[in-house]
Amino acid sequence: MTTAQENRINVRGVDHYYEWIGEPQGASSKPVMVFIHGWGGSARYWQSTALVLSDRFNCLLYDLRGFGRSKLPPSSGQLSYELEDYAEDLCHFLDALKLEKIYLHAHSMGASVGAIFLSMYPQRVEKAILTCNGIFEYDERAFNAFHKFGKYVVQFRYRWFLNVPWSDRLFMARFLHRPIPASERRIFLEDFLLADYEAALGTIYTSVSKKAVEIMPGKFASITVPTLLISGEKDIIIPARMGKVAAALNPRIEYVEMTKTAHFPMLEDAGTYLKIVGDFLEQDDLVGSSQA
Repeated sequence: MTTAQENRINVRGVDHYYEWIGEPQGASSKPVMVFIHGWGGSARYWQSTALVLSDRFNCLLYDLRGFGRSKLPPSSGQLSYELEDYAEDLCHFLDALKLEKIYLHAHSMGASVGAIFLSMYPQRVEKAILTCNGIFEYDERAFNAFHKFGKYVVQFRYRWFLNVPWSDRLFMARFLHRPIPASERRIFLEDFLLADYEAALGTIYTSVSKKAVEIMPGKFASITVPTLLISGEKDIIIPARMGKVAAALNPRIEYVEMTKTAHFPMLEDAGTYLKIVGDFLEQDDLVGSSQA
C-alpha cells in the first residue's frame, strides 16, 4: 500500500517540507525519484503523478525554499534567489537525507533548477525529466514589463481571493488548455497566495532574466545524463519552441511535445504524460525527438 509520509528537514538554515510517496530510502530496493515544482507552486501538484510512479520508485517531493510549506525564517542569512542557489539547496537536501543518486523529475522554474543541478552534479542523477522548460530569447523591454507586472501581482495577494467565485478558474486560465479538477486549481491558487514575498519576487527576477538567457544554453548543452524534455503544444508560459531550442543543443536530450496541453501536461493529460515518461525510463539510449 502506498502512503505519503510528511517530514521537515533543515537545509541551509531553512526548514524544508518534504514527503515520501512510497517508502523512504532504505525501506525498499526501489530507486528514488525526486520531484521539483515550479514558481508559485508546491509539491502538492506532483502528488498524483508520483502516486502512479510509486510502484517503481520511492517518490520524494519537497517544497522549494520560500514556497509551499518551506517557509522562510525571519532571517534566511546570505541565501539568494538565484537558480544556482536553489540547485545547491537540492544538493544539501540530498546530502541531509543521505541520497547519493536519484532520478530527477522537475517542472517549469523547477526544471531550470534541475538543468543547473544536472550541469553541477551529473554524478548524482541517473535520468532526468524536465517538463515545460526551455531557452528564452532576451527582450529587455518585455522582460522589464514582466518584472513590473510580476511585482504588482506578488504585492497584491489577498487570502480572501480564495472566496471569490471562479477565482481558481480565472487564476489558472493562462496555464491550461484542458480542464483539471477544481481541487487541483484551488491548490495552485492557495500556494500562490501563501508563497513568501521575497522568494516569489526574487525568483521572478532570476528565472526570467538576461543572466538566465545567457547561462541556460550552456547548462542544457552540458547535460551528460539521459534527459527527457516535455513541452505542452499550447503552452503560452514557456512555449514549446523554447523547449525545442534547448533540446537541439544536446543529443542526450529527448524532446517530446504533447498535443492539446499547455503548462501542466502531467495534469491535463495524465495518461499520455505517464506513458511518455514510462517509455523514456525504459530506454537505454536517447537521441531524436517526437510528437505525442
